[in-house]
Amino acid sequence: MLFKEFKEFAFKGNLIDMAVGVIIGGAFGTVVKSLVDNVFMPPLGILSGRVNFTDKYVPLDGRWFPSLQKAREAGAPVLAYGQFLTDLLSFMILAFAVFLIAKKAIGSPRRHETEGTSQPPHRRRRDQTNSFSRALEITCG
Repeated sequence: MLFKEFKEFAFKGNLIDMAVGVIIGGAFGTVVKSLVDNVFMPPLGILSGRVNFTDKYVPLDGRWFPSLQKAREAGAPVLAYGQFLTDLLSFMILAFAVFLIAKKAIGSPRRHETEGTSQPPHRRRRDQTNSFSRALEITCG
């Protein structure tokens, strides 16, 4: 009985759609990180005087090390602002991409207000979630 209930829960369309979205989202995050690390940051480094942003840091105890890695190996407290800037750029690109996908899949809120749809709200949300999953599949392969 318990297994049957679990099977019904686990294989509902929305749960599977959500799982697919999470898996694709994880893979998409890897692609965005590579895009930032390997495509965006090198030209920014050249424009700023051949700076490797991920290695930029401020030693908090006054000791100087040739690299962030050496400072961390020595146990020195550091403010690793370069890695933070790289991660922030990755986040902004990922957030913008998700925004564009969601906007395409769900549409603008104003469009739904003017359509005067007759579907109840819970049905519209399920349709929107399924549309979002389909858009992720189309966009990410």
